[in-house]
Order: sequence, then structure tokens, then C-alpha cells
Amino acid sequence: MTSVYLKIHPKNPEIRLINQAAEIILNGGIVVYPTDTIYALGCNIGDKGALERIRRIRKLDENHYLTLLCNDLTSVGTYAKVGNSAFRTLKANTPGPYTFILEATREVPKRLLNPKRKTIGLRISNSRIIQALLHKLDAPIMTTSLLFPGDAEPFLDINEIRSRIGKMVDLIIDGGPNGREHSTVVNLIGNIPEIVRLGKGDSRPFCN
Repeated sequence: MTSVYLKIHPKNPEIRLINQAAEIILNGGIVVYPTDTIYALGCNIGDKGALERIRRIRKLDENHYLTLLCNDLTSVGTYAKVGNSAFRTLKANTPGPYTFILEATREVPKRLLNPKRKTIGLRISNSRIIQALLHKLDAPIMTTSLLFPGDAEPFLDINEIRSRIGKMVDLIIDGGPNGREHSTVVNLIGNIPEIVRLGKGDSRPFCN
């Protein structure tokens, strides 16, 4: 299998290409795409087969945190239990390069949850490609960083991505070069935000 390759403008995503990408995802495809941090792997939130393929590609166990890319705060509220304090934090820091850990609602498929904590990571990205794609899908994307076991650095070059993973996925979106920093992960379960992983983005709003 050879993946479909789409070069999409990062500032003005072409609607025709976004529609093509959305159709592949809705039909069970796995996509590689740029975010506002590093390149990532994603699939339709409800597609069990695509999720298992991603787990095999990344060699992930069931304890690995998975993330939902959401279009806006309304979507976040559908899939996570958001109290007043957490809502204020989300509103002040999204969209942006942050992943927030929250208690999941029943709308999240159990296979996506951390089995011990029943939590889920959520992101609202400021990538225009992602925003356009989520708007077309009208549903979150299940996502995880495109980083293989043993790799010290994320992929920076789209040609390297195509060479390394092009036969394992269904779609590669080229949105230009990405950075090498992961998102900053913030745990919002409880009254005080806790930084779990420091990455791209300002950490000061979460420090007390």
C-alpha cells in the first residue's frame, strides 16, 4: 500500500484537499499531519481498526495516553468533565500547543481511555489545516505524536516521513516544516493545574 500524499497550504488550506483528506479518514484511514507542535498520527475517533493500526505502528501499550484533537471548547465539554476552574484555564490557553488531561465522559470510547484513571488528553490546535479538517469531519480526531521507539527526535522532513512510514498509513498531509517540540501536557484533574510534560508553549499560566 502506498499512501495518498496531499500538500496543503498551512495558512489557507484548500477546501478540495481538506474534503479529500476527510473522506479518507471517515473511511477508516490513518493520517499523518502537521500540528502546531510536531507531526502526528491520527484517525477517526470511533474507528477501532484504525486505532489498533496506530498502536502497532507506534508500539503503544494500553497505558499510553491518547489525545483527542477538538475543534473548540464545546467539543471538549462533550468528551471531558470540565469544571469552572478547568474551563477558565482552557479558555485562556486555547487554541495553542497544549494537551490537557481531564476526566473523560461516556462519549469517549473505552478503548481510548487510560484504563486505570479513565482520563483522556484533549487539544485545541491553532493549526489552520487541523481546524479546517475538524470542521469538515464534525468530530474529534484521535491523535498521537509521530515518534517511534528509540527515536531521539521527531520527524522534521516530510520526505523522511514518506520514506519511513509511507507504506504504513493511508494519507500524508504535507503542511510544510514543523518544529521539534512536543506539546506541553497539563493535568487539570483537581484544583491546581500540574505540568506533566514541559514542551512548546508558555508554562507560566500553570505555575503557582
